[in-house]
Amino acid sequence: MQKRSVELTVGAFMVIGILALVLMALRVSGLSMSDAGDTYTIKARFENLGGLNERAKVSMAGVTIGRVTKVYLDKEWYSAVVEMEITKDMSTLTSDTSAAILTAGLLGEKYIGLTVGAEEDFLKAGDWIEDTQSALVLEELIGRFLFNKAEDG
Repeated sequence: MQKRSVELTVGAFMVIGILALVLMALRVSGLSMSDAGDTYTIKARFENLGGLNERAKVSMAGVTIGRVTKVYLDKEWYSAVVEMEITKDMSTLTSDTSAAILTAGLLGEKYIGLTVGAEEDFLKAGDWIEDTQSALVLEELIGRFLFNKAEDG
């Protein structure tokens, strides 16, 4: 009887551990089991995404207000286009809102940070964010530094 209760306890502990790992994997990957609710889509062009992926978060002042839904190359402008779903709660984003690709944490997770401007017009579904700042790519910075050093020497 003692052996059976030990086996049941170990089995319950294993099930709890597996559930915790699944929830942690969902959290880290950006997936969620909850519905985002009412959203609207806005777009932005960037010269370099630096590893930004679909499902990356869109935040303002550290608060997540949306997700990246689509990333593709615009063949006319030769730049990356990012489509973002923003919650309807944030329908007061001004038309001069700026977007920057930022890095979070030690793992280098990329996300989009929005900063509101001072215009009185608001972004609507399908509008474009004009003021964007591409990701800083470490390899490009090192290359520029080395190129400048070679020119000086």
